[in-house]
Amino acid sequence: MDREQIRAIVREVIEAMFESSIPVGVSNRHVHLCQEDWDILFPNQAITKKSDLKQTGEFASEQTVTLVGPKGVIQNVRVLGPLRKQSQVEVSLTDARTLGVKPPIVLSGHLESAVEITLCTENGEVTKPICIVAKRHIHMSPEDAKRLHVIDGESVSVELQTPERTTVFSDVIIRAVPGFVLELHIDTDEANAANVQGTVMARIVQ
Repeated sequence: MDREQIRAIVREVIEAMFESSIPVGVSNRHVHLCQEDWDILFPNQAITKKSDLKQTGEFASEQTVTLVGPKGVIQNVRVLGPLRKQSQVEVSLTDARTLGVKPPIVLSGHLESAVEITLCTENGEVTKPICIVAKRHIHMSPEDAKRLHVIDGESVSVELQTPERTTVFSDVIIRAVPGFVLELHIDTDEANAANVQGTVMARIVQ
C-alpha cells in the first residue's frame, strides 16, 4: 500500500468520524411559560430576547423567576422563549434535592407525572404540577436521522470523549423533527459526571 492510498484511507476515516459527530449542549435549569402564567408573573410585559439558542426560533429571555419547593429556593432561573401552550420547569436531580421535590425523568412535554412547584416574581406566583427532570435526548432533522441510521423515538447509547472521564450514556432518545438542529442535550449533573468542558462532541455507539 503506497502513501497516497494510506492518505485516502485516513481521509475517509476522518470524514466518517466528522459526519457521525454530534455536538453536545448542556441544559441548565430553566422554565417555559404559557401565556396565562406569563401574564401572572410578568403582567403587561413582552418577553425579551437575551440570546439565541441553537434550536431555530428558541431563545433565552431577559426574564427570570424564583423556584420555591418544600425545602428550598432557587433564584434567577431563566425563562426560555417563545411562550408555549403549557408551562414547564426543567431542573437537574441536584436542583430537585435542593428544592425538596422528586420530579420524574421524562421527555419534555410529558407532564402527566410532573410534580408541583411554585414560580415567583415580584408581580405574582404560580403553583402547578409542571416540574420534571428532562430525559437526555438528541435533537435532529429527519435527514440527520437517515444519515445516522436511527429513527424518531429510538433509544440509543452515546459516547462522550472527554479528558479523564470518557462516558457512555444509555437511554438517549432520538427526537427527529423537521427543522431541528443536530445536538445532544444533557443536564448539568450529566455534564459534570462526564467532565464536559468547552466544545465536546458525541457519537452514537449503539
